[in-house]
Amino acid sequence: MDTADDVIDIFLQPGEYFVGDASYRIRTLLGSCVSITLWHPTRRIGAMSHFLLACRDNSPSFALDGRYGEEALLLMSDELSLMGINVVECRAKIFGGGDMFPHHGRKNMAKVGQKNGEAARSLLQARGIPIVSESLFGVGHRQIFFNINSGDVWARQIKPVDVPVPESRRRRA
Repeated sequence: MDTADDVIDIFLQPGEYFVGDASYRIRTLLGSCVSITLWHPTRRIGAMSHFLLACRDNSPSFALDGRYGEEALLLMSDELSLMGINVVECRAKIFGGGDMFPHHGRKNMAKVGQKNGEAARSLLQARGIPIVSESLFGVGHRQIFFNINSGDVWARQIKPVDVPVPESRRRRA
């Protein structure tokens, strides 16, 4: 790849994942969601997820779903395997799990991000995939850029602007 024009840009929506070679750059925006990136340094093949929840409830399913961290990692691992990549030879990075509503008393929303980040760590550790970097938790959303050619991932965390809560929506003590 000689120029930035040669790079194919992929944008992940929530619940999506992508696996590709050095000709791709993957981007996404994360709030409480989490992205796992996997990169094989020798083959320069990588994968990235954008999952919403750590795992699904006990409802039956006939297909894996990228909206759930556990299943997104399986989907990426399977696709990497089809490309001849042993996932334990990859380097993992984890991003996201932010608290999007820190001033609105929605503690359950903060817990979703925390659970997602902790689940990503546990899933990777259980599979023996080394985690080389992470940018988890905190307040606000993140912009993520993954250059599969180099394995570099850039994360920019953007904190929410404090917006005054109207009198009618304030809780009374």
